[in-house]
Amino acid sequence: MKILVLNSGSSSVKYKLFEMPEGDLLASGMIDKIGAKDSKIVHEAKGRPKHEIVTFIPNHEEGLRIVIDLLADKEQGVVKDTSEIAAVGHRVVHGGEAFTGSVLITDEVIKTIEEYYDLAPLHNPPNMAGIKAAKDLMPHTRQLAAFDTAFHTTIPKHAFLYALPYEIYEKYKVRRYGFHGTSHRYVARRAAKLLNKDKYGVNVITCHLGNGSSIAAVKNGKSVDTSMGLTPLEGVPMGTRSGDIDPAIIFYLAGKEGMNLDKINTMMNKKSGVLGISGISNDMRSIHEAIAKGNERAKLAFEVFSYRIKKYVGSYMAVLNGTDAIVFTGGIGEKDEFVREYICSNMEALGVKFDAKRNLDKAKKEREISAEDSKVKVFIIPTDEEVGIAADTYENIK
Repeated sequence: MKILVLNSGSSSVKYKLFEMPEGDLLASGMIDKIGAKDSKIVHEAKGRPKHEIVTFIPNHEEGLRIVIDLLADKEQGVVKDTSEIAAVGHRVVHGGEAFTGSVLITDEVIKTIEEYYDLAPLHNPPNMAGIKAAKDLMPHTRQLAAFDTAFHTTIPKHAFLYALPYEIYEKYKVRRYGFHGTSHRYVARRAAKLLNKDKYGVNVITCHLGNGSSIAAVKNGKSVDTSMGLTPLEGVPMGTRSGDIDPAIIFYLAGKEGMNLDKINTMMNKKSGVLGISGISNDMRSIHEAIAKGNERAKLAFEVFSYRIKKYVGSYMAVLNGTDAIVFTGGIGEKDEFVREYICSNMEALGVKFDAKRNLDKAKKEREISAEDSKVKVFIIPTDEEVGIAADTYENIK
């Protein structure tokens, strides 16, 4: 059964076509710079070289139209006709309290997703643009929404509730939702296999580290806490996001700098984090280059980023009261040996014995980087959110 997975952003769409349930990747690609004169599609079919198209793509629908044509193209395609595609799985960032798992898309589902625009203004609207474009172009193909927040709907109330007047939660549903759920679930399930345990018989701490980063505590295979909150701003410092701060800083800056809420919001989301501290870049590779040249602010940005993650890992070890493994995933989690070493070193009293040599050995992307006798295992597990969405889609329609 062929499943198409779409991840729609404001000016881009990532796509992958799978043969399910095998999980065999047939084709993948990305539509970039939607709305710009130099819009581009990079398409790669299994066993063939990458194919690039540069043309003006005014909107998501036109971009998907080109992709659909490519998938059925005699030279670049992998299907004879797009009717072979049984379903489309869409990544949707915010599902609030309404969705505890992936669901087939109906008019009611669309209405509910749109109601969460206020909570995810940068993500849900473009996600919806992808859904509507796919429905228009493939009206007889089943469509499924997979929510980043769904995996975290098992977090108990005492962990998701903020200490604000309870009426705020009742009226506006202001609470911790968490994000990157598809990634956290995928690597937690994979860790269970590596540990020879049932997916609901494992306690792990999953660290999705990239330009956006979040940590999750997974007890008996279910999320019981996570670092991101009402929005993806809360938690550890990120590429350009501040992460946790004293909320009184907002009022202090408003008084001292005369900053309005929009300016403070922009600062905390786009000018803070690794970029804000270093003054150089939000890219950890550039930070390491600067550290090698003796840049102290770059070193400080690295230390703040890594230290805060270490704090979350330690607190989640207390929450779980027994941790089988710590898992690193995402662009930084998978590729940055310095961040991993900083987080996992000097944790022997908590059962973590880190192996520096294994950490540097890049022969395998998925690997254990803890010592053989470490009570708590440490893994690098490359995430694959798309195959997770494809699996959900398959399970819902088979």
